[in-house]
Amino acid sequence: MDRRELLKKIAILTGGVVIGGEVFLSGCKTGADAGLTFTPSTLALLDEIGETIIPATTTPGAKAAAIGEFMKIMVTDCYTVAEQKAFMDGLKSLEDICTKMHSKGFMDCSPQQRHDLLVSLEKEAKAFNDKKNEAEKEQKEIAKAAKQPFTGAPPHYYTLLKQLTLWGFFTSKTGMTETLRHNPVPGKFDGAFPYKKGDKAWAE
Repeated sequence: MDRRELLKKIAILTGGVVIGGEVFLSGCKTGADAGLTFTPSTLALLDEIGETIIPATTTPGAKAAAIGEFMKIMVTDCYTVAEQKAFMDGLKSLEDICTKMHSKGFMDCSPQQRHDLLVSLEKEAKAFNDKKNEAEKEQKEIAKAAKQPFTGAPPHYYTLLKQLTLWGFFTSKTGMTETLRHNPVPGKFDGAFPYKKGDKAWAE
């Protein structure tokens, strides 16, 4: 699975285009700077959010792939200022909502409390993104007719967190070699290759 194909799959799973994906694939930096500050505590929080999305089971979870560091690089290099702001403001909002829901911050919550919080944010993100997409529908059509690019508002911050977690994990050495079945030297295509239920997907 190449990176472009992976981004398409993540887009389907999260209900929208992967933010920063095209910039990443072109190998360019946006040059955006919203005064980002990723402290050690911010990276630790991102690691734990990622681990809640992809927890360790019989294989390592997102934290083993240093997902917080991956998010830092992608947000800094591939996000626009508006996307950077949505991401950082979203982290604060996540902590505020967590405190209201559980009377403590995310880092002090149990795995079940963290899971419950993210499930609620998943639902909130879907409603938010659906409303945003509907509101921008006409603008997209006008831009398309005029053959002009269209840049909408950033999606919900949880969508950004989930996209980056999936992206970072499944392109990491950990994700590709310990969770997926890694084939470093692809051979010929075999459309009749035997598959047993529960087999891991391939990574190349």
